[in-house]
Amino acid sequence: MFDPDIAPSGTLLGLLQRGRGDGTLHALAAPRAEALAALNDSVLRDPRRDWQVENRSLYYARLYMQLDGGLEQVERHLFHPDDLVDTGEERTGLALAVLGHLAAYGRDAARLLLRSYAAAGSNWRWALDELALRDDDAGLMTLAPAVLARFPETEQGEAELAAAVRDAFEPRPWRLWAEDPRYGARLAAAGEQGSFDRWQRQLRPSGPRPGWSVTEVLAWAQQGLDLEPAEQRHHAAARCLGAVAGPEDRPELLRAARSAPDAARAAVLHHLAERGDPETLDLIENAAADPFSSDQLASAALAAFARMRSVAAVERARLWAPRPDRLGAAAAAVLARRGARRDAEHVLAALRRTVREEGPDADGLWDLVDGTGRLGVNCAAPVLRHIYRETSSSHLRGRAAGALATTDPGFASGFAVECLWDCEETTRELAARHAATGDDRVEEQLRRLAADPAEEDEVQTAVRSRIGPEGS
Repeated sequence: MFDPDIAPSGTLLGLLQRGRGDGTLHALAAPRAEALAALNDSVLRDPRRDWQVENRSLYYARLYMQLDGGLEQVERHLFHPDDLVDTGEERTGLALAVLGHLAAYGRDAARLLLRSYAAAGSNWRWALDELALRDDDAGLMTLAPAVLARFPETEQGEAELAAAVRDAFEPRPWRLWAEDPRYGARLAAAGEQGSFDRWQRQLRPSGPRPGWSVTEVLAWAQQGLDLEPAEQRHHAAARCLGAVAGPEDRPELLRAARSAPDAARAAVLHHLAERGDPETLDLIENAAADPFSSDQLASAALAAFARMRSVAAVERARLWAPRPDRLGAAAAAVLARRGARRDAEHVLAALRRTVREEGPDADGLWDLVDGTGRLGVNCAAPVLRHIYRETSSSHLRGRAAGALATTDPGFASGFAVECLWDCEETTRELAARHAATGDDRVEEQLRRLAADPAEEDEVQTAVRSRIGPEGS
């Protein structure tokens, strides 16, 4: 995850970068050259904070279609010399995904551009996956020589080919090529090697084995600090403790939770939290509130607390929520997820404080936004509207829209209308269920979504529940 350069939310570029429905509406009303410039900027400089999760490609592809936008700038971006040195998927992935949708809409230029890039570009796997979903057999067959030429017929080349076949997200091209006598034997061998590699990985021992003691599991957890992400290792160690620890091991576990090295201590806190041990909450407080605790340990303690679902955990959250530190923020998040109506004040206070101190993209906002909707905190609507407008995360904006649907009486005729054009399908689905239909734009967009073959099934189901089968 990274922080891209996002334009102000009141500008056309800022709206398009955020994937807001108003971005489409403003682009269609703006001079075409200005709209295309902002659209190309958004596609070629991926604006998403988390490019692996947030959706933009269908949103941008639809706007290219509506503006009848050319693909010259996309082509220059894909085949820029930077493609030889900056081979990360995030540089070209969004543009390739947009081309995939355009190809599905019948834009031949997009399909041909994908073929060219699959043959010569560094992110060829992504382009090939897009074509696997949209191209015909003849088109895919033309790519076989160029793709297979990437793998020289050496021991290393054959190993890399086996890995490519094994890890292909869309296997259709590889299966098609394997049916051709020119490539079949080589690809069959690559497929067999890939299956063997997968089998070897499954057999390779990577952690504690039967017969290990609590002491050995904790030592293994601590050793993981230099071998893999610490969080991954202590979670795995906590699961192992669940298998090997018995009642007689509780004294050792409690001692470790107070004074063991950080990774082992984190594993024990997670284990005790899962088991609902009566001392867990005090141990979590000691680890999270101690100014001398490492960030790793404090984060692990708070994560263990977040997973607790007991009445005792909720009661303790009510005591901690007023605190102005990380423990107070974690407590407010627990109340947002599992608290009662009487906890609304704590949740709202934490929401306002987080926005004020950390801004509309703060990681801690997700649970708080959901909580205001779940608890029906109507007076949270102003801050929810602010988050909706300003956040660069399309997922968080969708959560804010969901909360506004239950807290803001004006949502149906306000933001819900805009949300029909949003980049996230879950937000469009929400809008389809709530948007007031007195607006001609709403009824037209509902029918457009119902007829669009690229639209998600859940959105179309919601649309048809509003307009009926005769409107589809």
